[in-house]
Amino acid sequence: MNLQTKYMGLTLKNPIVPSASPLSRTVDGVKKLEDAGASAVVVYSLFEEQISHEAGEFEHYITNNTESFAEALSYFPDAGEYNLGPDEYLKHISTLKKSVSIPVIGSLNGVSGGGWMKYAKLIEEAGADGLELNVYFIPTDPQKDGGVIEEIYLRDLIKIKKSVKIPVAMKLSPYFSSMSNMAKKLDSAGADALVLFNRFYQPDFDLENLEVVPNLELSSNWEMRLPLRWIAILRGNINASLAATSGIHNYQDVLKVIMAGADVANMCSELLNNGVARISEILKDLEKWMEEKEYESIEQMKGSMSQKSVADPAAFERANYMKALNNY
Repeated sequence: MNLQTKYMGLTLKNPIVPSASPLSRTVDGVKKLEDAGASAVVVYSLFEEQISHEAGEFEHYITNNTESFAEALSYFPDAGEYNLGPDEYLKHISTLKKSVSIPVIGSLNGVSGGGWMKYAKLIEEAGADGLELNVYFIPTDPQKDGGVIEEIYLRDLIKIKKSVKIPVAMKLSPYFSSMSNMAKKLDSAGADALVLFNRFYQPDFDLENLEVVPNLELSSNWEMRLPLRWIAILRGNINASLAATSGIHNYQDVLKVIMAGADVANMCSELLNNGVARISEILKDLEKWMEEKEYESIEQMKGSMSQKSVADPAAFERANYMKALNNY
């Protein structure tokens, strides 16, 4: 069974790629992912907050957009156990490239247009095969319109693409006024892949202490519906590769996102909950299903249930919306 897929110019042995997470924090952890069958790995993120800045460069984003801390402050382990700063991150990438044979994709997480972007080039020089750019930003200022927010993403992508030769994937939130138009703009600006979607970690209220508390919950299957829908819409309308992330827990989930048009399925929560051996189990189940349904390759099924053949996707979506309500 041919499980091979192409993702942002990289040829991968199968579509399962562990996303940025603590699983890639050690060389041994990445080796275990490789042994379990992962076709590539996105290394945990290097955050803008970890990189030295000129005084005041990042102050605006810290003080005016307190929710836009990358991936929620509670997800940062204590400094004593999470000691890898920028230099250590680059060494980690370099060591991984010498230790595993699967592609290693670095991850940069930031928002301002500052000096953190130079690390894209340094990550490339450390040997990374690709880079995932995660612009994690929640627009809380009511004076900024959607165009201004979109420009932040485009600015960061264009600047980084000019500095590196390795492929760059853009990890997005779903909260744009026109998701398809934004995807097209990023595609035109040179994004080699779009990763759909980033999860915004919602805070909670502590009623005893009257405090806002960070809260991290791992994904559930139902969260896959949003990337599934948009990948099906975008497939065939942009040139960039597509990666599905959030809510992928079993072989059925992998099949669904591939049929929608994804090139890879990013997994994290399932592996954190049930161990990295789940990758090999899912791959076996995937092959078994493909054999039963007489599929010969991943490429054969890729995009087979997308909307690329629908003349009017908006009308198609509305028709299915009415059908869903009327059939309840």
